[in-house]
Amino acid sequence: MSGINPSTLPWYLSRATGVVALVLMTVVLVLGLLVARNGRLPGLPQFAVTGLHRNLSLLSVVFVAVHIVTAIADSYVSIPITAVIVPLTSGYERLALSLGAVSLDLTLAVIITSLIRSRLNLKTWRAVHLLAYASWPVAWLHGYTAAADLQSGWLFGLAAVCLLAVIAAVAWRLIAAARDIPRAERVGHLMSAVHRRMTGPMPALREPHSHRRTTTGGPR
Repeated sequence: MSGINPSTLPWYLSRATGVVALVLMTVVLVLGLLVARNGRLPGLPQFAVTGLHRNLSLLSVVFVAVHIVTAIADSYVSIPITAVIVPLTSGYERLALSLGAVSLDLTLAVIITSLIRSRLNLKTWRAVHLLAYASWPVAWLHGYTAAADLQSGWLFGLAAVCLLAVIAAVAWRLIAAARDIPRAERVGHLMSAVHRRMTGPMPALREPHSHRRTTTGGPR
């Protein structure tokens, strides 16, 4: 492709905003994993961490929106609007764009439920909010399969760093949860008690009254 000009500008904008969106989504996910246990980062109060996470999330949404609009506006390829949210509806890069649609759908579910959080119970909101963790790997696969730029060179290195950062954050979170020994011990003791109660010896049956009278040698 030739240099930047009015006809190629959407293509370059789509690629650039897609890369920036992936980096921002990675930072948001890693930040969320790191603060999920105690709600803060070293040296920052809780309200600052919450504000940083929210602002980065909103900024990533803006870059995703620009990425989508410029991809549709690009005259170099033909992408129907329906392919933005409906998988398998694009003839161009069908698998890659389907992954992007799935990632966007998951993100929209998180955004919408966050906007109406006051109308939802906490369990429902948390269940839907967990979709944000599923959205990231799908978005990463979308970028890797859709853009040849991410499959080589320094952009591949950037994508690999994003992937390794998320893997490291997930591993840290799992290790931190595993160290929550007191809670694990309480659950283990409870399960052991239930198991002993369910598998313990059956109480002895009482002998019939008539049988006791014939064997105890009582008065006839």
